[in-house]
Amino acid sequence: MIKTLIIAEAGVNHNGSLDNARRLVDCAAEAGADFVKFQTFKADKIISKNAAKADYQVRTTGGAESQLEMVKRLELSESDHYALLDHCKKRGIEFLSTAFDSESIDLLVSMGIKLGKIPSGELTNLPYLRKMAVSFPQLILSTGMATSAEIKDTLDALLQAGADKKQLSILHCNTEYPTPVQDVNLRAMLSIKELFGTQVGYSDHTRGIEIPLAAVAMGATIIEKHFTLDRAMEGPDHAASLEPPELKAMVQGIRNIEQALQGSGYKEPSASEIKNITIARKSIVAARDIRQGEAFTQENITVKRPGTGISPMKWDEVIGTLAPCDFKADELIRI
Repeated sequence: MIKTLIIAEAGVNHNGSLDNARRLVDCAAEAGADFVKFQTFKADKIISKNAAKADYQVRTTGGAESQLEMVKRLELSESDHYALLDHCKKRGIEFLSTAFDSESIDLLVSMGIKLGKIPSGELTNLPYLRKMAVSFPQLILSTGMATSAEIKDTLDALLQAGADKKQLSILHCNTEYPTPVQDVNLRAMLSIKELFGTQVGYSDHTRGIEIPLAAVAMGATIIEKHFTLDRAMEGPDHAASLEPPELKAMVQGIRNIEQALQGSGYKEPSASEIKNITIARKSIVAARDIRQGEAFTQENITVKRPGTGISPMKWDEVIGTLAPCDFKADELIRI
């Protein structure tokens, strides 16, 4: 069976608290996700003091502090990372994190992480792309805000630096929190697959779970979705994240869709429905009492359940033939 890789994106929804981060691991594990993903960075290495907040960040955290000040409060220490890696092992879920700078890449490599996640904002960062390509044997690339031409340039840079295309997946993504449904453009995921010949998936920032489910039905092999302990918590990403029961419902929905996509692809009765054929279909029966030798006509025969007798598809063959015996009303016709 095709299995979708489900990444529960904790991101920075721990608000800088290791205890919250552990609770997020617990929620992702209980929901049945394959990975729980955090973010690894040193804020002063990736954000200048003059960088403005995004509109959604202003809406969710106010405008008093700078982007640098906001993000600095959301850092996880090196020891936090190892503590979370250990907690993930105990809970039976894979640890993953997005590295945003060179030192953070080194940290994840030292932790034994083999899967590298390239976020949408680093898609045009050539030095970063080159280091990611040589640091992780497997790569996932998010493409929010990108054009097809930019994706091509990024893919070329990764491959030239040594990335293995067979071990690389590209996620369609929209970098607005939350993403308006009318801006999702989900079919772009299919054009990415056609243009670049990689595995494709979808990183979702819409509210709710409908769009990720639709993406799986369309062929996504990876789904990434933000989640939080509580949408009412302070912080930039909580408002556009799922709460634990919703995350669990999304995972279950994806697993159900995977099962629904199994099968030969040919239209034929399934094992579970064969028993209902004779119950739901109909047969030719006597509309009234019929005497032996009487001709079957439109008036003395009709079609009723069950479907254990002559199929109504043979109606024309039955009309005009003579009754071989007496039939009571509702009795199955035999010829």
